[in-house]
Amino acid sequence: MRLLPLLLVAFIAQVAAAEPKPEIARGPVQPQAQNVVHTLRQIPEACARLEGMFTGQANDPYAFTVVRTSPQCQPRARFVDAAKVKPATANGWLLNDLIRVPSAACPSQQAVVRVWRKPLDKTPKLDAQGKARIYLQESKQQQATGQVAPVPMFAAEAAVEGRACGG
Repeated sequence: MRLLPLLLVAFIAQVAAAEPKPEIARGPVQPQAQNVVHTLRQIPEACARLEGMFTGQANDPYAFTVVRTSPQCQPRARFVDAAKVKPATANGWLLNDLIRVPSAACPSQQAVVRVWRKPLDKTPKLDAQGKARIYLQESKQQQATGQVAPVPMFAAEAAVEGRACGG
């Protein structure tokens, strides 16, 4: 009988360790109605807004999109396709946010959106005198040849968890 509680604690610890703790601590999200677009989160540095909608369709119950916030916005980070980059802590990505959105029409279902962030290595490159410098002419040449300085990246993926309701 003593072994069962120990195994249960070990199992819970293993499950908790499987998914990293998000950088942003978020409280519960209000249940969202079906066929109504809702904003999940804004990412100002990437000029992006994450939007979602419960569709009520069995084959695709949640529609998820990334929308540019403004044509005038100058992004300081890139938003990339999570399916292509496959974000994971093993390759330098950090779980930035975990958003769980319950469905108002189907309480047994929830959308789970994971937002990943890949920061830059903040160690500046030093010159011969040991100083970090940015030279205007070099920056102009890099820009003219299409060599863009690396920027932080964001990626997001959505999934639906829970049991589907009859419909």
